[in-house]
Amino acid sequence: MRTDFLGLKMKNPVLLAAGPWSRDGKSIRKGIEAGAGAVVTETIITDSLTDICPRTAYDGFGLQNIKLYSDIQVEGWQEDMDYAKEAGGIVIASISASTPSELAYLASKMELFGADALEISLSNPMWESLEIVASDPEAIQQMTREVVSNVKIPVIVKLSQNVTNISRVAKAAKEGGASAVSAINTIRCILGVDLEKCEPTLSTYGGYSGAPIRPLGLASVATVAQAVDLPICGIGGIETYEHVLEYILLGASAVQVGTAVMLNGYGKITEIISGLENWGEKRNITQVSQIRGKALKNLKSFDEMKVGPANCVADQKGCMTDCNKCLNVCVYGAIEKKRENVNINKSLCEGCGLCSSVCPQKKLSLMW
Repeated sequence: MRTDFLGLKMKNPVLLAAGPWSRDGKSIRKGIEAGAGAVVTETIITDSLTDICPRTAYDGFGLQNIKLYSDIQVEGWQEDMDYAKEAGGIVIASISASTPSELAYLASKMELFGADALEISLSNPMWESLEIVASDPEAIQQMTREVVSNVKIPVIVKLSQNVTNISRVAKAAKEGGASAVSAINTIRCILGVDLEKCEPTLSTYGGYSGAPIRPLGLASVATVAQAVDLPICGIGGIETYEHVLEYILLGASAVQVGTAVMLNGYGKITEIISGLENWGEKRNITQVSQIRGKALKNLKSFDEMKVGPANCVADQKGCMTDCNKCLNVCVYGAIEKKRENVNINKSLCEGCGLCSSVCPQKKLSLMW
């Protein structure tokens, strides 16, 4: 399933995201060899940071990371970029800075070193000062314009979900000359607290990523797709080819995968792409453009939502478990169960639909 993203002809829409898994030339080549349509470098800054330990924690659901920048000096990226590009893949340089001039300097360097495109990251969940920049449309527009005016390669602006109005920020990026936007960056978090030691899991705030943020990423991509005519790269919690398709159906032209690779290895990229290709072959879909945004027509504002009455119905073939999940979640008291038979009291059912979501056998469905 090919895609034309930023004018770059990609063999598939699955990119390896910015992160430790793309920290240098060797790591980037692993992503290319796994089949990624393109690879985004770990975020490059003007001064590399001293490494810290521990810097990553996982709770079985999501991952907190407090190492967000490359430890390779700017000039060192020339050699790594050369090595990565020898594999014939598309490499997008992720850069970050606090001033327009510094950002433009990094952009010019990465273009000189052979990057095919740039992704500018103007947010950081560890520092609220950068999150303020990410929420300021005027600052986003200024930073974007400075980069765009200094390079000839495409520029992507990476958006933060920690903003009050992501549509305004996306519009500002377009006004600044961005070729595309990506959404979303990691979310500011504290993963947990050790109750005995009274210590947080990691010693500072960090970026939360993985499966739990996928609903936020999907909502952000859909919101931007409805508000701005710009290509979008979807990011957040992608673990399967189905997740890739969800982002595409809500308006993304490409997606980025990161945490799933960190947890499962580069083979995860190959697995996702294989599933995507099989899905497309069965439906004669060879281009992302054939399905991009098709779910948006079914996405309504709250005011457009249909107002009841609606009732849930039970499959009378019988319930084969004793989980009682439907009984437990029905706050309206509309569900009764006698042995294997589940009955819905239609006079009490308000059609919230939660029981149909939690039923492991899918024995319940909402009827209008």
